[in-house]
Amino acid sequence: MAEIPTIGDRGTELATESIAEPGEFAEPGEFAEPLDPVPDFAAGTVPALDNPAWSALTGRHAGLAQAHRNARRYLPEVSGFGGVADWEAPSVFADIAGLVGPGGLFPYRDVAMVLPPGWEVESRGDGVQLVETPALAPERGPGIVQLQPADVPEMLDLVARTEPGPFFERTIELGSYLGIRYRGRLVAMAGERLKPDGWTEISAVCTDPEHRGRGLASRLVLAVAAGIQARGDRALMHASAANHNAIRLYRKLGFALRRRTIFGAIRVPLELTEQTLRLDR
Repeated sequence: MAEIPTIGDRGTELATESIAEPGEFAEPGEFAEPLDPVPDFAAGTVPALDNPAWSALTGRHAGLAQAHRNARRYLPEVSGFGGVADWEAPSVFADIAGLVGPGGLFPYRDVAMVLPPGWEVESRGDGVQLVETPALAPERGPGIVQLQPADVPEMLDLVARTEPGPFFERTIELGSYLGIRYRGRLVAMAGERLKPDGWTEISAVCTDPEHRGRGLASRLVLAVAAGIQARGDRALMHASAANHNAIRLYRKLGFALRRRTIFGAIRVPLELTEQTLRLDR
């Protein structure tokens, strides 16, 4: 088997440590380590990071959004993310229902909310948000290729085999995606997803199981970060709180654990009334 180059000393070191690829769970349970000190970006002080989907959907990704008053979501073929301006707004549930319709699903994050009658929590998972620090050393090394719309079938196949998170037919329109090929076959990739003001999220980090342990994920994260910094943005990432390996890897690369978050979805009731929309309060 031909050698796939690493990123030099740092990439070799990361590749040979006992750190699995981000798609592999190290162990079940919540990631219990304390948050890292990031005084310039502390939770609650940076609106773009505290409500990243809303920031992106009202900013650089507005052209990929569906909107109803103060609720927005990505086009379904692009991404499953969405957001609202303010979960405490009196009309927030009416705005969501107007956007997704009766029985529809809408994502939520970080919200300790009381749902109106008839609304249900469809799914819920714990996550973490990480932001770049001065320790991050972005680098676009050799052997990394720019992925294009024509590569989407291969990208979808790789995602189906590695399950890094949602990726759809038009997800590539969110930003730049990079890949590594082996004998012509796509074996690893990473790219850009949410683009809140001043920041860009690195996402879809995945490696074919047969090619793990070579530092490919590290190479791609640093390469995507290089493009992000080149245009004046900072890099952020999200990960499942159960994906301990990914969190440890990203911290070793120079990301700091900023806050814990929630990834979930709520379902709109089929019957919409003033009570179910909480318009009677």
